[in-house]
Amino acid sequence: MPSGGRACATRYNERAYLQDELDAFSSVGLCRTQFAHTSFTPMKSSRTTDVRERALLVGLGLKRAPHIPGRASDETARESLEELAELARSAGAVVVGSVLQMRDAIDPASVVGRGKLQEIRAEAQARQAPMIIFDRELTPGQQRNLERGVERRVIDRTQLILDIFARHARSREGQLQVELAQLNYLLPRLAGGGPELSRLGGGIGTRGPGEQKLETDRRRIRERVRRIGAAIETLRQQRTLRRTARQSVPLGTVALVGYTNAGKSTLFNALSRADVLVSSKMFATLDPTVRAVRLPSNRRVLFSDTVGFIRDLPKGLLAAFRATLEEVQQAALILHVTDISNPHHPEHDAEVEKVLVQLGVSDRARLHVFNKIDRLDPEVRKAMSAANGNVYVSALESTGLEELLRRVDEMMAVDPVRRLRFAVPLTEGRKLALVHGLGRVLHSELRDSKMVIDAEVPESLVRRLRLVPSGDV
Repeated sequence: MPSGGRACATRYNERAYLQDELDAFSSVGLCRTQFAHTSFTPMKSSRTTDVRERALLVGLGLKRAPHIPGRASDETARESLEELAELARSAGAVVVGSVLQMRDAIDPASVVGRGKLQEIRAEAQARQAPMIIFDRELTPGQQRNLERGVERRVIDRTQLILDIFARHARSREGQLQVELAQLNYLLPRLAGGGPELSRLGGGIGTRGPGEQKLETDRRRIRERVRRIGAAIETLRQQRTLRRTARQSVPLGTVALVGYTNAGKSTLFNALSRADVLVSSKMFATLDPTVRAVRLPSNRRVLFSDTVGFIRDLPKGLLAAFRATLEEVQQAALILHVTDISNPHHPEHDAEVEKVLVQLGVSDRARLHVFNKIDRLDPEVRKAMSAANGNVYVSALESTGLEELLRRVDEMMAVDPVRRLRFAVPLTEGRKLALVHGLGRVLHSELRDSKMVIDAEVPESLVRRLRLVPSGDV
């Protein structure tokens, strides 16, 4: 080492070698040396990026629309807008704000009018919302006018619901039904969907590939709709065959219906010990599920969990999900599940009633089940009574389920229970086992190598085992 000079930076002179390396890092800003302490600065800072779409909600109400006495005219519109916010969150969007307008009449071109359109555009720009969701079904012309006016993507309530359905469809039948509804929604909206699909004007020199591509896409969509319709019809026939096979054994079917997020799937799991998806998001359950449940009389019935209903449910969705909703149409008993903790449950029940009328089952035997009583105050729960024919349960806490099954047992007209006395030889062990397994034995005694039994047994079991009553009790 030269005298008076700096130590040579070699691997064998660790202090000098390390100092040279630190100086090199410091020169490019990766670390800095201060006295005897060295601190490294990270190359990139950790930052969480939210990839969810930001959406601005727009609601519209009519001043002269019929409303419930004692309520403000805009209260119904505000409730619908709050429900739209829940739908948007279920679809994965971030709601950044909402705009509500009360009008005397709907503007046929832009729905909200030219002045309000500029206000919505400024609000979306201020909140950095690239998407606007309208709380009503828009015509293709209105949607194009709105997108030109706000210079952003505009979707309506129907398209939002279809997107949620597409997220939650798991079975092949559910996916086909969602695709069919989406294509039927898209078909009239192709014209003007983009520059490459624009309908060119008439006259010499204006006819060209734009019109040809539009017609080609329409033809492809119509062909796809035809194929999906045929596939859904095949699946419907298969479901009918399975239902017919179930009906060969007289098992009654109980269908759970109700407003979305009323707790139908939680109640279904509590009754049948199934593992259906339970979520607070709207339309979490889309595909129907059927499970067998044993009643207090020892009869077995089939419980069916169906898709939830919602206000202003598009008719196209009802048509697309006709095969799924056949479970409701074929049910011997309908359990109307209501979220009693929701302050707007009377309006929700009215919407469910509208859908049941459209399905043609408004006159079917029905039992009204009020769910989520665990969210009520104890004083309110004590004041509730089943004298009005309703049943109050908490599916989450398994409260009131015994009473519910007892009421279902009383109302099931399929395969009624008979109480009778009959004798079965001890040599017919299979017949004795079926009586004990499918019926409810009240008393039995042995007489002359025969078992004399007093029991409540289903009518189908009486015919199947050819039981000869020695006298109805």
